[in-house]
Amino acid sequence: MSTEPQSRLFFAIGCSTPLKKEISRWRTSLSLRVGRPVPTANFHLTLLFLGSVDKAKIADLCTAASNVKVPERKLTVLLNRLEVWRKSGALVLTPENPPQEVMRLAYALEQSMLPFGNDQEQKEFRPHLTLARDYRLPVPEAPDEPAFMLRADRFGLYQSSKGEYRLIAEWPLVSTGGEA
Repeated sequence: MSTEPQSRLFFAIGCSTPLKKEISRWRTSLSLRVGRPVPTANFHLTLLFLGSVDKAKIADLCTAASNVKVPERKLTVLLNRLEVWRKSGALVLTPENPPQEVMRLAYALEQSMLPFGNDQEQKEFRPHLTLARDYRLPVPEAPDEPAFMLRADRFGLYQSSKGEYRLIAEWPLVSTGGEA
């Protein structure tokens, strides 16, 4: 077991403030009476959860992430399906048809983190935005079908601490190299 200070880290695509507010209003319309709502400020699309990582490794993780092959275009993800993930007790928004660019980015990040001995159980990647945790009921009835467009031109490495997420570093999804 490491004696180094630890950070809980994950890679994600952030949501714009207007999108966070739109999703939050829609979630309110679900009239949830169980579970713990995720704070609106924390809405994001998870790409890869790293778990507890020695703080001394963060710079190396960032270097590895900066070398990941990016899609070379902005990403658009239609979050149009409401699901309950029973095993994790999460109420989530997911895309019915995940864009291949998002899937490839998540896989590339996973591969780039292998040298760091990520000790998390590897699961099949399913893009999602978590609305509530500790949710153990069936999918709630929604007054309107979800149809949220998450648009992104970057992804980031986030730290989770005491229920708050802090962006540590971010990278463009389109290279900024000066090829002319």
